[in-house]
Amino acid sequence: MQPNVAAETMVRGTGGSSAASKRSAAQLGYTEDRFVPHLVPRAGRRAPAIHRGYYVRARAVGHCVAAFLRGGPPGDGDRGGGGGGQGPRWRQVLSLGAGLDSLYFCLKDQGLLGQATLFLEVDFPAVAAHKAALVAAREELATLAGGGAREQQSGAVHFAGDDYRLLGVDLAELPKLEEALCCAGLDPQAPTLLLAEVALTYMEVERSDALIQWAARRFSQAWFVLYEQIRPDDPFGHVMQNHFRRCNSQLCSLTRYPDLKAQQMRFVQKGWAGCQAMDMNEFYERFVSEDERQRIRALEPFDEFEEWHLKCSHYFILVASKGEGLCRAPAFPGVEEKAFPGFAGAVTASVCAMDAGVTGLRRYGHRSLHVAPDVILTTGGFGDRGGRHCRLTALHALVRDGGRWTNGDVCLAEPGEAWDGRLFHTVTLLQTGRAVVVGGRLSPVSRALQMCGLRVLEAACSSAPPGCLVVEVTRLPPVEDLAAPRWRHTATEVVHRGERYLFIYGGCGPGQSVWADWFFLHVEELRCQQ
Repeated sequence: MQPNVAAETMVRGTGGSSAASKRSAAQLGYTEDRFVPHLVPRAGRRAPAIHRGYYVRARAVGHCVAAFLRGGPPGDGDRGGGGGGQGPRWRQVLSLGAGLDSLYFCLKDQGLLGQATLFLEVDFPAVAAHKAALVAAREELATLAGGGAREQQSGAVHFAGDDYRLLGVDLAELPKLEEALCCAGLDPQAPTLLLAEVALTYMEVERSDALIQWAARRFSQAWFVLYEQIRPDDPFGHVMQNHFRRCNSQLCSLTRYPDLKAQQMRFVQKGWAGCQAMDMNEFYERFVSEDERQRIRALEPFDEFEEWHLKCSHYFILVASKGEGLCRAPAFPGVEEKAFPGFAGAVTASVCAMDAGVTGLRRYGHRSLHVAPDVILTTGGFGDRGGRHCRLTALHALVRDGGRWTNGDVCLAEPGEAWDGRLFHTVTLLQTGRAVVVGGRLSPVSRALQMCGLRVLEAACSSAPPGCLVVEVTRLPPVEDLAAPRWRHTATEVVHRGERYLFIYGGCGPGQSVWADWFFLHVEELRCQQ
């Protein structure tokens, strides 16, 4: 069967994008990888949320690979150069769909491979040939691969070093894959780690299932480490799938295996003895230390926690195992002993009808306020404007008309005035009918913004067009003794001895500081009291 040229071109495109993101994360210090620039000479800087996503991905994969290389039973023979079975333990790593990944070079540089590990990478022939040329042309890479490292001009092995093999084979063609691995020196009896990072999901499900089953039958002692997507049916899952479709990359496994349980059953049913899996939120909480989290926080300004946690809940790491020794040494010890609560839950809610023409509500970091029985006013946030994601400076109104909610027109009382586009502020409607806006920010490095007031005017009080909701924005004077500027805080109106206050608690500030203080803001005199 001839390789599917269209599928190969598509996967090469996604692999190149992934490698560029790994390079960007490494350059910012998220990962220790000085080798990826050799394989990806040029790449633009990615967004902080992408850096964090690739960081936790690299951390999870690295955790599994290090656990495999450092633990488990010795092989039957000492192929590492020792004698009497007392020498280094012979191990193998087989990276499926490796692309331009630099994992081998990082592990070799860190001394984790030693002289007793064979590392093999497999990808489409064109990808393998391209990578082989890059490795051969970079002296540091070729030297790490060993003194006998050389680029191959024929056959499935495109590059061979002392402990490194780079193979060009379509993973869907199992007979050719097995033949190539045999020629490359793979030993099916030795402890083997198979690694697939967002690779099998691009294959037809029947072919990826066949590969998983083949591996279970072929290797007597093995781990299969899989990093892929889950949860296709919620709103983020739809956006995720649409993104890959625009890249001409269909996530084939996602519908058949939509969650962790389905993925675990997949491997067990294909012949693997045990299986552990968790999403990236759980991995980050369980296996990344507080010191390491502090290091990551200091790398660059970051405040997109909702987006990042959503993405982490839609990616998982899985380790399937077989062979008595490897099953006794789990990659994630103690995980089954304590349930992880997760970041998502369910609440009871009723659904109200909404006109299909309602627009402007795809945003986050905003605040909505019930300003009248039939009117909801939304301020600020980050969302779509004319096909571009940005801070939103237009106020939005939902108006109930005959049992349905539709868009309403909003205009400001003063011509030329505009909302400043702040995010993560609070808007509290007081009993007087006036709303007070506290805090918020424009970017994670900016100071919190000045307080202001909002009030909906009667139509007769303005020259606005008929049916338009008129909003007056008032800049409030500076507050004496105001505590540190903040965003992501809470604000609630309270009454104490007949006086009205805003109780303001917590929040974030410049420098990624997190506040645990509180204070009372007198709403009429605009003064603070602890």
